[in-house]
Amino acid sequence: MSVHNQTKRVTTRVLQEMKLKGEKIAMLTAYDYSMAKIIDQAGIDCILVGDSASNVMAGHETTLPITLDQMIYHASSVIRGIQRSLVIVDLPFGTYQGNSKEALHSAIRIMKESGAHAVKMEGGSEIKESIDRILTAGIPVMGHLGLTPQSIYKFGTYVVRAKEEEEAERLLQDAKMLDEAGCFGIVLEKIPAKLAAQVAKSVSVPVIGIGAGSEVDGQVLVSHDMLGITQEFSPRFLRRYLDMGDQMINAVKQYVQDVREVDFPNDQERY
Repeated sequence: MSVHNQTKRVTTRVLQEMKLKGEKIAMLTAYDYSMAKIIDQAGIDCILVGDSASNVMAGHETTLPITLDQMIYHASSVIRGIQRSLVIVDLPFGTYQGNSKEALHSAIRIMKESGAHAVKMEGGSEIKESIDRILTAGIPVMGHLGLTPQSIYKFGTYVVRAKEEEEAERLLQDAKMLDEAGCFGIVLEKIPAKLAAQVAKSVSVPVIGIGAGSEVDGQVLVSHDMLGITQEFSPRFLRRYLDMGDQMINAVKQYVQDVREVDFPNDQERY
């Protein structure tokens, strides 16, 4: 029997066993109780409470504006909806870069106040001190390399990262550093598939891709994107499994029409 099927509660250890057995890990984002409950019941392995909530929930152009308090609110809502999934929460911009004591304080707040199971941080060698300090407190950390949206103003664009040899080598070394430091997994975003495959083979921990090809240990997408709730975002790596945005618009239009024509409520829908 597969690790996935016999697991009642996904842990970082379970993810490691899945990598060792060659079983792919499925991850999606969630930011609220109702969505988390549906995704968890569908058998997802990990739920990422991503700082992408800044975009899809709050309507910001980037992930930078979302605060630690807001991330804790979203994470708390998700935790109340799950029974099986491992819940990982993004440390938002400004809560860990350049100050390892603040990083530890931020991570502790997320774990204590939301009940989440792990945190995720963007960056490599430049945030190693923060990663080390959080790990010493027994808090599981997932790394994130490649396109790191919190650094969008440094990059200036959302194009594919690490296409040049120098940046590719730096990313590979950062991945090995995250592995050796004790991170339980690494997200690789929008990098060449060949490089992602090399990273997955070079580290002992699970590597989760988003726009990083299929030869990694698992995949993650933003749930609102793959369900078609958000429609303006269409990168090559995104597969839409539903067109919920259109379906919801049509449902609301029908409701408006029924109310105006006094078709709703009908005789069976009144007391």
